[in-house]
Amino acid sequence: MKKYLLEVCVDSVESAIAALRGGANRLELCSNLIIGGTTPSIGLYRQVKEYCNIPIHVLIRPRYGDFLYTDKEQQVMLEDVKIFQEEGASGIVIGALNPDGSLQDKFMREVIKISKGMSITLHRAFDVCADPMETMDKAIELGIDTILTSGQKNHCLEGVNLIADLVNQAANRIDIMVGGGVNASVIKDVYSKTNATTYHMSGKAIKPSGMTYRKEGISMGVASLDEYSIWQTVEENIRAAKDILVQFVNYLPLSF
Repeated sequence: MKKYLLEVCVDSVESAIAALRGGANRLELCSNLIIGGTTPSIGLYRQVKEYCNIPIHVLIRPRYGDFLYTDKEQQVMLEDVKIFQEEGASGIVIGALNPDGSLQDKFMREVIKISKGMSITLHRAFDVCADPMETMDKAIELGIDTILTSGQKNHCLEGVNLIADLVNQAANRIDIMVGGGVNASVIKDVYSKTNATTYHMSGKAIKPSGMTYRKEGISMGVASLDEYSIWQTVEENIRAAKDILVQFVNYLPLSF
């Protein structure tokens, strides 16, 4: 019987608890999920760890934007890896690219050196690399455990052909985790076309703020974002995805 993994990306204690209750096997913890995620605080990590007894992988990403990092940004990232290693995190989620779109080999080797046995996921920097097969081979050579990918498309259904090729070429040497638009409605289709058994989702929905007084015409950040909307994981969305995984990943015959 095949095994599945459902990882849920969360950026609050409330979302982490909802993910756990919904049946997540693992958490990816970050801050600022609405902009793709950045490195979480130690306080957030400690609180999530207190309430959730499943593995926690911590996103190491110092800022929004591309994955070409300055020397100083890399030093910040390495310090964060050390901190979360000392805090007992099960793994880290990280990635860096060279200007030509290749994997930043030297930096990733340093990450592996100081991570001291933590599981390492190459995040969706992979989805904007120049050569995905070459990058996967490099990740395998480095000893990275997992690649998170939507098949270099905005949505995993659009990237299923590449995901299938990656799973096939990986040949169990590295785990290919499907992300980007994952929910209960797409897992069966993606699995049947790729044979991928590891999935990453947020299961989030918009929750209105409890503020009754709202100051109009002022923004604390990006003006297009609603200051009074909270993105939060919904337990039922995670449970629905888990139910599909239990039913189809364990029992659905392969299509190829």
